[in-house]
Amino acid sequence: MQFSLLIKPASADCNLRCGYCFYLGRSELYPQTAVHRMSEEVLERLVKTYLATPQPVYAFVWQGGEPLLMGSPFYERVTDLQMAYARRGADISNAIQTNGMLLTDRLARQFRACRFLTGVSLDGPERLHDAARRDSGGHGSHQSVLEGLECLKKNRAEYNVLTLVSRHNAAFPVEVYDYLVNDIGAKFLQFIECVELDGQGRAAPYCITADEWGSFLCAVFDRWYENDTRTISVRLFDTIIAKLVTGRDICCTAGLDCRQYFVVEHNGDVYPCDFHVLPELKLGNVLTHTWEEMAASETFKAFGARKCQTHAACGACPYFTFCAGDCPKNRVGHSSGPAAALSYLCAGWKRFYAHALPRLEELAQTVRNEQTTRGPSGH
Repeated sequence: MQFSLLIKPASADCNLRCGYCFYLGRSELYPQTAVHRMSEEVLERLVKTYLATPQPVYAFVWQGGEPLLMGSPFYERVTDLQMAYARRGADISNAIQTNGMLLTDRLARQFRACRFLTGVSLDGPERLHDAARRDSGGHGSHQSVLEGLECLKKNRAEYNVLTLVSRHNAAFPVEVYDYLVNDIGAKFLQFIECVELDGQGRAAPYCITADEWGSFLCAVFDRWYENDTRTISVRLFDTIIAKLVTGRDICCTAGLDCRQYFVVEHNGDVYPCDFHVLPELKLGNVLTHTWEEMAASETFKAFGARKCQTHAACGACPYFTFCAGDCPKNRVGHSSGPAAALSYLCAGWKRFYAHALPRLEELAQTVRNEQTTRGPSGH
């Protein structure tokens, strides 16, 4: 089985208290201590055993909470262990998703030297970003994030920007896009929908609606398509073009099986998905279980199978090949259960695909033509 690891070395611990964070509550799973940090034993075990599995690329994604609470020495130890246990010729990638506030020149130099990709969360200009991304004292984080980004830029460390689209910024798609591209200078963007539903499909106050999501994506696409198709990478657009050109899915939401990665909590507990770190879905622990055992578990198999158990209407939808019914977390409350429900964002996705797909197909054809011209050697 091919899989990557999404690792929570500081669990849900964070120096921010973002109003829309879905992971802060996961600290309740580990009430034994107020501070959660990955031990040397757990770190070494997960690195050693993962690198012993046959993978085309060993992808380590460090996330939180706030993973930089672990400090620079932790990530130095990460790369030491990876070098110690990697087989000759192994392809290893590291990515870290951070709020950016704890970035320093030392970390930026380290990440550049060790080829870490740093994802920085930034929701737009200060008034939009600080609407939700505040610390425990209620102070905005925007200025601190810009200082962290500057550390990455001046030390030439690779980075991208992740923007959560919530009620706070959904009405300003062009302003957000222009700010990230023109003011920040970001070349790689990822827009994530803010959707949190209860068991009856009721949305939290900060969540977007399907109409807001569709409008946001359409406006961002138009802005990107004007001048930036060759210079700015937007992950959603890249995913669709890759699907059109290669037939392959390059992100989990576009696929028909949710078993793309394992989440590893600070103490080594393993879960199937970032959005489903729940007691009933615990697959094991890296100190006591092998990856093969956890991959073969009935819990994991059943979790993966939910993705293709879609609403009856999905079968006739012309866009199903791209959305695959959307993430199961977005399907709650529209019928008897999440597997058979339409996505909460279905209407928004349809609006976007109807608007953008013809032009994305043209771009995909351009890519195919260029590949044909270059030939198999790339020349």
